Parts: sequence; C-alpha cells; structure tokens
Amino acid sequence: MKRHSFVIAFCLSSVFLSCFTPIALAAIGRYKRWPVGGSTRFYEFKVNTMKVTKLCHTRDIVTVNGLYPGPVVYAQEDDRVIIKVINEAQTNVTIHWHGVRQRLSCWSDGPSYITQCPIQPGQSFTYEFTMYQQKGTFFWHAHVSWLRGTVYGAIVVYPKTGVPYPFPYPYEEHTLIFGEYWDMDVVKLEKAVLASGGGPPPADAFIINGHPGPLYNCSANDFYQISVVPGKTYLLRLINAALNMEQFFSISNHKMTIVEADAEYTKPQIVDHIMLGPGQTYNVLVKADQPIAKYEMALGPYMSAQNSTFQNISSIGYFHYSGAAINSLTQQALLPQFNNNQIVSSNLNGLRSLNVTNLPLEIDTNLFFTIGLNVQKCNRQNPNKTCQGANGGIFAASMNNVSFVKPTISLLQAYYNMINGLYTSDFPGVPLKIYDFVNGAPNNIPNNTNSLIGTKVHVLEYGSKIQLILQDTGTVSTENHPIHLHGFSFHLVGSGSGNYNPATAQLNLVDPPYINTIGVPVGGWAAIRFIADNPGVWFMHCHLEVHMSWGLAMAFIVKNGVGPFETLPHPPADLPRC
Repeated sequence: MKRHSFVIAFCLSSVFLSCFTPIALAAIGRYKRWPVGGSTRFYEFKVNTMKVTKLCHTRDIVTVNGLYPGPVVYAQEDDRVIIKVINEAQTNVTIHWHGVRQRLSCWSDGPSYITQCPIQPGQSFTYEFTMYQQKGTFFWHAHVSWLRGTVYGAIVVYPKTGVPYPFPYPYEEHTLIFGEYWDMDVVKLEKAVLASGGGPPPADAFIINGHPGPLYNCSANDFYQISVVPGKTYLLRLINAALNMEQFFSISNHKMTIVEADAEYTKPQIVDHIMLGPGQTYNVLVKADQPIAKYEMALGPYMSAQNSTFQNISSIGYFHYSGAAINSLTQQALLPQFNNNQIVSSNLNGLRSLNVTNLPLEIDTNLFFTIGLNVQKCNRQNPNKTCQGANGGIFAASMNNVSFVKPTISLLQAYYNMINGLYTSDFPGVPLKIYDFVNGAPNNIPNNTNSLIGTKVHVLEYGSKIQLILQDTGTVSTENHPIHLHGFSFHLVGSGSGNYNPATAQLNLVDPPYINTIGVPVGGWAAIRFIADNPGVWFMHCHLEVHMSWGLAMAFIVKNGVGPFETLPHPPADLPRC
C-alpha cells in the first residue's frame, strides 16, 4: 500500500511515469528503485560579496551567506536535499555538489556549460538531489571560472539513524577545509593567466578553514584551533578545496588513521602525513595521546611538476590540549619535502575499500586517456606578454591530445534537446598518437606538441562496464593530476609508475578503494572501473583549476536505458538560460 501511494503521487508529478499504472510501477519497483529520500533538507544559499581582512589588506570576496568558508550542508544517507541558490553577486555562478552521484538528477550537478548555464546576477536556481546510498564527507563549490577560490563549503552526510560508524565512535568531529588565498579577484586572475599564455602566480597564502596562520604577514592571530581533551579520539573531516595546489597535512607528534576516502569507508591506514589533491576528501581519526601541550597542524605544498613556482610557506593551525597554557611552546609539525612522491605513492597504495560492491569483473569497454600539458604555437600579438608558456608558446592541457572548450549553452541541454553544432561525439577512446608517454614525449615546438581544440564527448551505452586507464605524460612535465569524474564514484583497481603495460600491471580486484577523484601518479598511470548506469552528461577534468581552464577535461554522455528508472528526467522549470 505504501508503495502504491508513493507511485500514484509520483505519477501526478512526473510526465515520465504518467503512462504507467500503479500496479505496473510496483512491479518495476521490485527491480529498480527511484532515488527518493526518507526526509528532506532545505537550504537557501545567497551568493554575495563580503569584506575580509587577510595578509594586511581588506577586500571584497564572493561567498555564500556571508560565510568563508560557506555554510555546511548536513544530511543523512538517502535524504533528499533541496538548495535554492540566489545570486546577489555581480558575477555568474553555479554550484557543484562534489562527490554526490546525482542519481537521475544530472540537471543539478552544477558545472557551468556542462549541465547548466550559469546563474546570472539577480537570478536563482533550485538544486534538488538525493544522497542515495551515500554518506560521509563531501563538499560543494562554485563551478564557474576560478570562483571556487572563495565559494566553497562542506557537505556532511551521516549514516542512517541507528547505523554506527565502522570504527570507534569519536569524542568529537571537526571539519577542516584547505584552500588557497589570493589577494586579488580570482575571476580576474583566471582571465589574466589565460591572456598571458603562461602559468598562474603562486597563491598568497594557504588557509585552513579560511585562516592562513601565523607564518604570513599580519596573521599572528588569524589561525584555526581545535581544543582537545587528553586521551580522547577525534574524527577530522579533511577537504581540499584549493584551486591549483596539492597539499600535505600533518599534526606534530600525532599519527592519523585514514578511515574514509571520498565519502567511502576504507580499511584503517595509519599515516604520519597525508596528501590531498584539490577535490579529495579524507576522514581521519586522531587520538590525543601525547603530553599536554600545543601541537601544530601544518598544511604545505606538494608540487610534482618541474620548474613551477608555488607558495612554500605553510599554513599553521593548532591541536591544543586542554590544560596547556595559551602561550606555551608549540610542538612544530614536520611536513615532507614539496616533491616527496614516495609518501604520496604510499598513501595511495595503502587505500583499501572496507566493503566492495558493484565492482565490474567483466569489461565491455576499454578506454585509454593520456593526460598532461601542451604548448601551442604563439599566434598572438605582443608575444612577450601573451605567449609566456614554455619556449615562447602558449600553455594548454589535454586528454588524448584534445583540449576541451566549453560550448555556449550547456552540453546537457544540447544533448537533451538534440541541438546540433555545439559538440561532436568523437572524443577518442585511445590516444591518436602512440609514443613513450612518460619518457619520450615530443617536447620541442612545433613537433607534435599542439593539441586539437574542440568540444568533444565520448558516448557510453547505459549499463556498460568501463575500464579506463589514465596515463600521465611528459610532453611538458610529468605531474600528479587529481582527476575528478562527475556523476559516479569509481573503483581504483590499480596504479603504478611509467607507461601502463597490460601484461605487467597488477590490478586489485579484491578490495580497491571506491573514490571520485584520483591523483594520477607523476609519470605514471591509474586504472579505474565503473558501471555507466546514470544517464546524462558527466564532466571529467583535472581539479587543478588552471589545467581545467587550459582544457584538461572531457565529457561522457551516458545514453538512456530502458524505462523511467534508466531515463534522464526532463529539465527543471527554473533551469538558468544562457
């Protein structure tokens, strides 16, 4: 009876199910389940400007509800979340709900010109999605230009009532969002970097929950602190929302136990340091088991690319034991060398899923994508100012040597409404040119360094089982790339150094981690698997914002399956227009 009542109500509200009788829908429901929530959480996000004083200067930044970082979205597994975003700023905005799989809600995914046009100043848009079979630490951020530099916040999704964590319950939980701070408008910054043809300037500071810490100018009291009780265990929800830097994090004299990566439980992994690329989240347990004192929490750079400039001053917060004097000497945290690839590799290799489900063992579609930087020929006026890339060229980035260009209306609208001329469906499933990707990449202009430029997508059949190899290249420099896939989590079944070789690659088909952002190893490869069971248009890109701006991105179209539970719903009535 309950099922029939729900189906009748849903039929009245959806054109897709109006042709089905309640009995027929109940029969379908035995095999498929529409992603509905047990309860609904309502939020209102007002995007506006606020004044902040950092690093000796006061300026306006764009954020949400006057908070920096923005408000936390709280929910439970399977909850429905409805968030009305009202744009009161003077710049376009969209919000992406990073890590939310958007089951049958592709219109609410948020990347600009991929699933929606931007919300223009004075307009609003209501995002609706269900945390269907998802729990853990996620985050939300702007997905327009480089606005993510200030517009971001946490999403904390708890297990269902009565369902415990698979680890000892912590005394307290704290969320730490890592970022970068520029003492300038981040939207203008992107335009300036693209106009220069060169790389971005270093951030002015790293920040923990918006605070740079005492090592920067005018920041002696601008730090984040956690007060802890000796002997208690704390759950830290770590989120990297930085624009262009991967970052190491550690707490002096304390070990961290990783228990979750990208909102999926992992087998416990004890580490001294952890590296998070932009877009990655980890939950770690930390026990306050050291002598009563004040201990540093340090955030510093991981830079695997050669000849790149970066901020090398750490952001410092405090893990402060109750009973320690406020002015007591601080126990300093030691961070790894900025290019310590070994720790990064150890972190990645130690990740193991706690429970594995839906791991495809038989593969329908094998894909191979190269990723990396390119240098385009200088064809601009005033090359001294506009061609500041390597060897006097213009920096670009690509997958399979295709630099992605966003269309003028969203790909999802073009696909749904069958609008021709905005994209082509010929993104290559394998590299167009084969060479020694890591060691022998052509790197002298103009010898094969120019990438194709276009809006290309790769089409997947509904339900197909995908294996995708992501291969780092050395066309300009090998580098660790945090690659994020929208609409899905994926099983990381393998990674390694050098060129991927199927004859020697060792794959983990027992307990691979289930994540949504993978740091493809510097000069190496990663193998991921997923089932294409969510219809729509799904962006995949490097989460280093400058690389995405240069074109290190592509999009998948997942075709509809059979019936309403495998079909992309119609667009919402308030979908923004370009």
